[in-house]
Amino acid sequence: MKNKLLLIAGFLLSSSGAMAQSAYQWKTATSGGYTYKYVTNDPTKSRFYSLKNGLTVILSPNPKEPNIEFRMSVRAGSNTDPRTNTGLAHYLEHLLFKGTDKFGTTDYAKEKPYLDKIDALYEQYNKTTDPAKRKEIYKEIDKTSGEASNISIANEYDKMIQGIGGQSSNAHTSVEETVYNEGFPSNSTDKFLALQAERFRNPIFRIFHTELEAVYEEKNRGLDDDGNKMYEGMSNLLFPTHNYGQQTTIGTIEHLKNPSLVEIKKYYHKYYVPNNMAVILSGDFNPDEMIKKVDNAFAYMQPKPVTLYNPAPEKPLTKVQTIDIYGPSAESVQIFYRGYAENSPQSLLLELTARILSNGKAGLFDLNLNKQQKVLRPGAGYQQMKDYGLFYLTAQPKQGQSLEEVKKLLLEQIDLLKKGEFDASLIKATVANSRLSRLQQFDNNNFRAEAISDEFILNRGTKWDKSLDGPDAMSKVTKQQIVDFAKQFFGENYVVGFKHKGEDKNIIKVEKPLITPINPNANAISAFTKNLLALPVKPIEPKFLDYTKDLNFGKSGIADVITVQNKDNSIFRMSYRFNLGSYNSKLLPYAAQYLNFLSTDKYTAEEISKQFYNIACNYSVNIGTEVATISISGLQENFDKAVSLVEHVLANCKPNEKALTELKGSILKARQNAKLNKAAILNGLVSYAQYGAANPSNYVLTNDELDKVTADQLIYILHNFTNYEHSITYYGPKSLGEFTADIAKLHALPKEFTPASPAAKFTYTTTNANQVLFADYDMVQSEIRWVRNDGQYDPNLIGKVNLFNNYFGGGMGSIVFQTIRESKALAYSTYAFYSAPDKKDKDYAMIAYVGSQADKMNDAVKGMNELLTDLPQLDKSFDNAKSNSINAVETGRITKDGIIASYFSDKKLGFDHDSRIDLYKSLKPLTFADLKNFHAEHVSGKAYNYCIVASEKKVKMEDMQKFGPVTKLTLEQIFGY
Repeated sequence: MKNKLLLIAGFLLSSSGAMAQSAYQWKTATSGGYTYKYVTNDPTKSRFYSLKNGLTVILSPNPKEPNIEFRMSVRAGSNTDPRTNTGLAHYLEHLLFKGTDKFGTTDYAKEKPYLDKIDALYEQYNKTTDPAKRKEIYKEIDKTSGEASNISIANEYDKMIQGIGGQSSNAHTSVEETVYNEGFPSNSTDKFLALQAERFRNPIFRIFHTELEAVYEEKNRGLDDDGNKMYEGMSNLLFPTHNYGQQTTIGTIEHLKNPSLVEIKKYYHKYYVPNNMAVILSGDFNPDEMIKKVDNAFAYMQPKPVTLYNPAPEKPLTKVQTIDIYGPSAESVQIFYRGYAENSPQSLLLELTARILSNGKAGLFDLNLNKQQKVLRPGAGYQQMKDYGLFYLTAQPKQGQSLEEVKKLLLEQIDLLKKGEFDASLIKATVANSRLSRLQQFDNNNFRAEAISDEFILNRGTKWDKSLDGPDAMSKVTKQQIVDFAKQFFGENYVVGFKHKGEDKNIIKVEKPLITPINPNANAISAFTKNLLALPVKPIEPKFLDYTKDLNFGKSGIADVITVQNKDNSIFRMSYRFNLGSYNSKLLPYAAQYLNFLSTDKYTAEEISKQFYNIACNYSVNIGTEVATISISGLQENFDKAVSLVEHVLANCKPNEKALTELKGSILKARQNAKLNKAAILNGLVSYAQYGAANPSNYVLTNDELDKVTADQLIYILHNFTNYEHSITYYGPKSLGEFTADIAKLHALPKEFTPASPAAKFTYTTTNANQVLFADYDMVQSEIRWVRNDGQYDPNLIGKVNLFNNYFGGGMGSIVFQTIRESKALAYSTYAFYSAPDKKDKDYAMIAYVGSQADKMNDAVKGMNELLTDLPQLDKSFDNAKSNSINAVETGRITKDGIIASYFSDKKLGFDHDSRIDLYKSLKPLTFADLKNFHAEHVSGKAYNYCIVASEKKVKMEDMQKFGPVTKLTLEQIFGY
């Protein structure tokens, strides 16, 4: 104990010394009539205000594009759920999209008696244990909900967000937070704030029983998620008394079955008070003007004392605890250690320790486990929460490897840490990489808002200076401090989880109640919504690209060069872009993988990774189906070093038979794991539906072909890679002339390029009659995807496709979401869209999806088919979708190397200019009649392929046969191995 106290005291002393010299200091300023705090040298220029009612407002101006990210962050989550009503915070999150007494209803006075009756019925339902009586009460709930729905307006909030140009409406609940996030155009600020102020003023919990069904679906998806089961089970052991382990965000099945609207309302009034909330905005605004608007919008809120969750401390873990989880997905091992409270010096040490173990390049896991191919997908990390942290280790076994062996290998790396058997330069390199990462991330409004929100949840934002100072504080840590800390922290004090492949005999599902579809009143509009959307806004002029001006075109030898100058900072990103991929050679992806494990005549594979990490640069070889890239990025000061090292590695890599043997084994194991992944299986079914038995998904080497691959074959590809035709793209501080002069010295080019082998061609299927492609998978849910090909790309459809997708299946305000989830409660996740190809000689495809309980599959299919057959006309929804599509173009800004990506994307589709020009022109004259005709021509009355992944034990063959003839595909047919 004495040594431990000395270590912490020593670190605190060094930290306090660093604090005195820190560049990040809290200051106070007054501007525009408001006093705020800020941190010196803060790259986000954030201002921290506290309004008279206690509401925290944090503003981070960033004028680079005319958009704003918003967070309403509440310091309440599953930790603060009552023990008798777990999942309550999450329910509330869902219900705060349902409106107030002013919107979401055509007449609240008429609606209220029904809602009061529903509240009372749920209380009666919760106190009743007799199954027959409960069934009768739920019938009455269903009946009364249907009557109330004739007055309510479903999804009116989402329609308003869409109408003002919102692009990313969502929310999430976690252990100690509920956060509501939106993205909106800066010219709609007044509308947006008026909507948010009303949203939180007096929320009305309507349309509850269908939303309850959506939460049931979410719970069932969690029951099908082996990773989720592992996390919950291990957390339960790691935190035996704290709610981190004893309560889950989604709640128990028993509590889900017995919700209480009365308790949800109590929770709202207890925790949704201004002194427990923060408004966070990052984007294009004047902070002096914005704070006045926020203050005016939320001044009505009244503070209340808030008693947050304050548990007794957990007792130290004194022994290893083990949990075994079974399910159909791949095997894995996870090890959890309990960390410390936020902002403790130990937490900084744990964050640094995690990066010393695993950073993607030069950590102990990267060098000793990944480079040596001793396990699959090793990793380490640290998750910080308010009261404790969670330090984790994870990996998957190789073929023939036991989970115990994986555990042993993970813990051996911890032993190396304790012995100090790691390079001290890792600390300096980690600091450099952290600084580079922050430089890149803080350029993004979404990241800024998330980072600031996290700080508010953890400590009300009072430690923002410490967060900014993190890399500097890390730079003060010595190797000996890490060694001493590791010896004291890592002991027989962990939880280990073994994920086995097998049947989970304990799995149960939340049974669905009988629900009558509600009336969404989709064409109705409240006075509040009508008035809000009618408020005038100052138009934002679109800014289109002019490729002849926004790009710099040049040559380096025989290679085309395209550059964009970075005038903001010293970051560069460069790529060699090849017009070839796995369609040209099945060996290419394996050569790229092999390169990660190869040494050269000068450096070992481990030394190569260390060098890249030490100069805070990244490189990757990415093999697509038709395009391959070699990408290099970092700070311009290290450009020559990074490019020279990549060139050296490609030209001088040496064969390593042992590494190839290990790689083949890893690939075979990864293939086994892919066959256990339901998402991969569903994607394979879709590829089979679009192209037939020979398709892009299974265009790979068979296992026998893989076994015959030689090191010389792969080395030949790598040594000659840059002899194939490629262009060079660069985003960085150098001008075109400066860059071409530099790259000419570093990148050797042949006199003429080597022609690539012809690319494989795949033939699109023609679907003349419905058919079902089925794959069996042990799960509670069923996943259904509709797909049909619909002819070659036509640039004249650009506007219709965009608007159709926005109206029909593009978000929570869309027809599909409103009908399938909101009205009929058939699925938690559903969407539909007309998929445009990425190349002018490829086909469109109509895609739809429903993920539902297996016993609701028939209803879900029927519901989607009705929408595919008949397009409902909802005039206000159409107007909102159209204005949203137009607004997205007007406020969208393509910058930096995004300009280069846009150029290549447009070029593949046959455009010699910014395709958004055509999109913008074509959107404005479109009417609903145009969408109706589009739907009739391309969607309605067509035959579809139904791609279904479900358990044979849960769905009936005769039910699927009603959709069309059923073909059950084997995993070998799907994957090609």
